[in-house]
Amino acid sequence: MNALARVAPAFVEMAHRIVWCSAATVDSRGRPRSRTLHPCWLWESGALVGWVGTMNTPLKRTHLERTPYISLNYWDPSQDNCTAECRATLHHDDETRRMVWDLFSSRPAPLGYDPANIPGWDRPTADTFAAIRLDPWRLRVFPGSMAHGKGEILTWRDDGAHR
Repeated sequence: MNALARVAPAFVEMAHRIVWCSAATVDSRGRPRSRTLHPCWLWESGALVGWVGTMNTPLKRTHLERTPYISLNYWDPSQDNCTAECRATLHHDDETRRMVWDLFSSRPAPLGYDPANIPGWDRPTADTFAAIRLDPWRLRVFPGSMAHGKGEILTWRDDGAHR
């Protein structure tokens, strides 16, 4: 079994259980900028891809156009935490936005939600709705049980990806 096949399912389980993550991008002056996001991860056919429904803001577009990377960190009070370092691609096409809208609206809460409940998002093709595709190049899964000497830290890195 390759490292991604071992780490990705554990990452998806923890990320989907925690749901919300802190996300950092880089502004035009090289400074970090953080926000909270709600990604959904798909582990299919040996590939891991994340999707986020997001506000289509000029700031976010500028950050991702200049530096198309994002760092995501999930944490919960049991000290479980996992991270994903990703290439981030902002999508505005109708097909992708509909797919992401359906991805979230078809899943049970807390991972799933009705995007139409977000102010300004009355439909997937609303000007204010965009999708971010997340292609990880590094994953880390750190169970809180490690504080008691139990569990295992899992890591994966694709050294040739997304540079």
